[in-house]
Amino acid sequence: MQVTKVNLQDTHSFSQFFIDYLSDKKELAAFYGLRPEIDSFGEQIKKKSFSMTHRKVLCQVLEDQYEGYEVASALAGNLSDLGLDNTYTVTTGHQLNIFTGPLYFIYKIVTVINACKELKAKYPDSNFVPVYWMASEDHDFDEISYFNLFGKKYQWACQDQGGVGRLSTASLEGLLAELPEKVELFEQAYRNHGNLADAVRCYVNDLFGEEGLVVLDADDDRLKALFAPVIKDDLLHHTANKLVEQTNQELLDLGYKTQIFPREINFFYLDEGLRERIIKEDGQYKVNNTNLTFSEEEILALVDSNPEKFSPNVVMRPLYQEMILPNLAYVGGPAEVIYWLQLGKVFEKYETAFPILLPRNFALYINKSLQKKADKFAWSDTELFKSTGDLQEAYLLQHADDSMSLNGEVEDLQKVFDQLIAKAEVIDGSLVGFISAEHAKSVKSLDNIGKRLKKSEEKKHEVALKQIEGVKEKLFPGGGLQERHDNFLNFYINNPNFIQELIGALEPFDLKMHVLKE
Repeated sequence: MQVTKVNLQDTHSFSQFFIDYLSDKKELAAFYGLRPEIDSFGEQIKKKSFSMTHRKVLCQVLEDQYEGYEVASALAGNLSDLGLDNTYTVTTGHQLNIFTGPLYFIYKIVTVINACKELKAKYPDSNFVPVYWMASEDHDFDEISYFNLFGKKYQWACQDQGGVGRLSTASLEGLLAELPEKVELFEQAYRNHGNLADAVRCYVNDLFGEEGLVVLDADDDRLKALFAPVIKDDLLHHTANKLVEQTNQELLDLGYKTQIFPREINFFYLDEGLRERIIKEDGQYKVNNTNLTFSEEEILALVDSNPEKFSPNVVMRPLYQEMILPNLAYVGGPAEVIYWLQLGKVFEKYETAFPILLPRNFALYINKSLQKKADKFAWSDTELFKSTGDLQEAYLLQHADDSMSLNGEVEDLQKVFDQLIAKAEVIDGSLVGFISAEHAKSVKSLDNIGKRLKKSEEKKHEVALKQIEGVKEKLFPGGGLQERHDNFLNFYINNPNFIQELIGALEPFDLKMHVLKE
């Protein structure tokens, strides 16, 4: 696989907020800890404090969650190493999209795997474990319910509600039958596991277990018990709400649009088929859209007896993660990096080390067939990211007759009317307005002639222009990045070594767009 790279700002696909973070803009330095560079991890190790008590709980939970799953030797070694005080994690999180969802999910996993390999080489006295944090408690079913394969959208019809990790996989049988080819990976995952979280753990383990990737489902009463003091503080004092609102205002004052917004209480009530916000009204704690109501005493007692019923929202989930993992860095996409920047004060309040925010790898994959078509136009890697219209315009300018451009005629016309106005000002100044109006009409006529000429040229080069459109649509479906649309099966079905090739090609600390060519 051939690899070249393009600066992310040259792709015109990312927000200025994210680009400023990558560029180390000084105004943003106060909102995070250390830079996403391998040399930062020595200092981050010193900052990270993680008790052996928490390690033991984490290891026991993982042992239980992997019961009945095939555990590769690399994974077994990492699970064992997590009990040691010199072992740290690099974590990425993602929703439980069916069939892995968009391609960038795979890039996230590859980034944490490769980062841990490079960290081990740099800091041999420590161990580094890649972790995939399953967003099993999320209840936004619409976001996980589809994927795009070979130009077709596959949609999961499911009536269940609540945390998606608990959804039954039975209704996925229809989608398995719809696929153009049988994929054993998903056949086994969805047919042999009753809920979505277990099925995702299965196929992610099959894809990445030999690389030592640890899959964690934090929807567990033992892990939530470690977070109980924070849950109670949020219920009683609404600390995070005040701190994040303050940070949001500071970012807004700098001209940045914030990504997430806190609530007075940043926890949901989680139960079978239910994940609803906890709200406080008239001194009572209520579960939104239900009849459940608790007094202060009752809800605090519930935290102690059933902490698993309290599910953190996007404001509190990052803190929960960092309190139950010996984590050094979080690997996320542009939107994730931005919302983590809003949480620094929350981490300070709860005396928890803020992780290094490492953007995931970004990539554009070009197979041989598409590369052959693109080569006809001799585009540079950076030019690939120009819009279809711009590329077509450039092609016409390069291949069209000189007569298509009327720039010279427009300039000549301007000179003629400038002379006429000069004469009118001497003879009769009242004619200047009339002459200017006639000039405007003439310019409009020339513009119409130019459009007709261009249309004729477009017709003459219609085949090439359609080829440009076709190549761009394949590489940038719907005008967006390939990684945000296509599923990895688009490449994996025809190339079973696709993931191993990605692991060999993507560099976790090189924050550029990787252009990958077969």
